[in-house]
Amino acid sequence: MKSPRLIATTALALAFLSYPCGLSAEIVKARYRKPAPGFTLTDFRRAPITLSDFRGKVVLLDFWATWSAGCKIEMPWFAEFDGKYRRDGLAAIGVSMDEEGWAIVAPYVDAHPVSYSIVVGDSDVADRYSVAAIPVTLLIDRNGRVAARHYGVVDKSGLENEIRKLLKERQKPPKR
Repeated sequence: MKSPRLIATTALALAFLSYPCGLSAEIVKARYRKPAPGFTLTDFRRAPITLSDFRGKVVLLDFWATWSAGCKIEMPWFAEFDGKYRRDGLAAIGVSMDEEGWAIVAPYVDAHPVSYSIVVGDSDVADRYSVAAIPVTLLIDRNGRVAARHYGVVDKSGLENEIRKLLKERQKPPKR
């Protein structure tokens, strides 16, 4: 028989994993946003995905792993946003942080198809984005600057509102 303390601890842990985390910030005012660190990672077809290629779009950048319960909750939401806002300029990229790489990510994505690009990250990209735990979700504005950073499971409606706000912003022309 399981102890009441173990049951209570397990229930609390599951509630924490499934409830939106309170460590998220609202959209940073444009003048205070920092440039998103660049990267080139490969997708399932071994094609390069380069962040700078998405300039002019709002990027939902999701750091996730196949073993993360919170990530499994969020991925269908992100696929929904991708389908709903792609024509308006949203691009979603999922960066798997599974140490086993494509050996574990490919079967997972085959079993749980998503409509957006999936790449496999590494410690270098995790360091550049200060990803110490997952999930971490960022919104990058049309100018390639980090507009919002969310730790833990996002609040779905809150994230969608942030996406809508960023899609309304205009891209600034590059300085000459």
